[in-house]
Amino acid sequence: MPNTPSTAPTVGFVSLGCPKALVDSERILTQLRAEGYAISPSYEAADLVVVNTCGFIDAAVAESLEAIGEALDENGRVIVTGCLGGDEAKVRAVHPSVLAVTGPHAYEAVMSEVHRYLPAPHDPYSSLVPPQGVKLTPRHYAYLKISEGCNHRCSFCIIPSLRGDLVSRPIGEVMVEAENLVNAGVRELLVISQDTSAYGVDVRYRTGFWRGRPLKSHVQTLAEALGELGVWVRLHYIYPYPHVDALIPLMADGRLLPYLDMPLQHGSPRILKAMRRPAASERMLERIHSWREQCAELTLRSTFIVGFPGETDAEFEALLDFIEEAQLDRVGAFAYSPVDGAAANALPDAVPEALKQERLERFMARQAQISAARLRARIGREIDVLVDEVDAEGIVARSTADAPEIDGCVYVESQAGVAPGDRLRVEVTDADEHDLWGRVR
Repeated sequence: MPNTPSTAPTVGFVSLGCPKALVDSERILTQLRAEGYAISPSYEAADLVVVNTCGFIDAAVAESLEAIGEALDENGRVIVTGCLGGDEAKVRAVHPSVLAVTGPHAYEAVMSEVHRYLPAPHDPYSSLVPPQGVKLTPRHYAYLKISEGCNHRCSFCIIPSLRGDLVSRPIGEVMVEAENLVNAGVRELLVISQDTSAYGVDVRYRTGFWRGRPLKSHVQTLAEALGELGVWVRLHYIYPYPHVDALIPLMADGRLLPYLDMPLQHGSPRILKAMRRPAASERMLERIHSWREQCAELTLRSTFIVGFPGETDAEFEALLDFIEEAQLDRVGAFAYSPVDGAAANALPDAVPEALKQERLERFMARQAQISAARLRARIGREIDVLVDEVDAEGIVARSTADAPEIDGCVYVESQAGVAPGDRLRVEVTDADEHDLWGRVR
């Protein structure tokens, strides 16, 4: 529906991919609203559509190309951005009629293309944009992205080629955003980046300012400052550098959620070396045991790859032994899939697809037993939960062990006067391998 002088130009938006891409979408939408554009929930009412894509693995590429095709079929005027946009030739080979293609976190480039095809209104409505910006998450939680890019060169990953090297945001800017979110009603901050524990290393831990006091751009300093805001603070994508040990006392003291999302990828030193990851699984187990001694409530989440090129039966068994010893609470796993441009594609001794799937099933079955046992141990205990949804069936909440969208839930019996964002004290009454059930105390 073309805009007229009496209506604001309207942009449709499709956001795909990880939470980091979601934050990119929020930033673009905030700028669109600040300049007076309306945002359409449908293709039909939009003057053009922006599709923020993912391009990390083949399945994500396929999903992104399908979404672009749908937007073209339904609207016809499409701007592509995001990780898949970093390979314009791949996008245009399938969809040559898109208006423009920009790479990931290219906010200015996206806006330039929108201006080119859909001029901004003469009277922007910046007063319609709240201080915290436009958010795509529920009101009570939000993602806080503290850096972009990554300095690692893992052999299975192409993120640095898509998003560049590490660029940390100024710590004062991060803290102002966090404070605005809390003032707007956010009750949980989910700290994200490509490598959260490397925050500040690119600027040599430069000092910034917040509330008139100096703060060093370092993950521990940032975590301590965020802990002053009085809300849940959850750390994602923590690479196991030695200084991560200093975060555990903050969790034990209640200043951070006792939750570490740490992608460990494997348990075999040789495979970790082939992946270009730290090859010290024994030391990792020692650290995990030490962390749990310091913080008994610690929840550990990780991801792993099975069937990496050259993975032998013995090395897969070593991975199973590792997760048995580590007793991780939350685990995701993937069968290795070649990604265009990844160095691992050239490694010899590819694992047959059927064997990769067999190993994945065995891995997940073993982890399901571990997860179920750890959750059963919570029956009869009281835990704090944050309410996500309330309906006639009851309350859907999350504990400190549960990040939204990726972990489990706590299903709570109905209670009058409860709303999303409320904190409750709940007695756990039942459990399975993913979720808990309980009643308000």
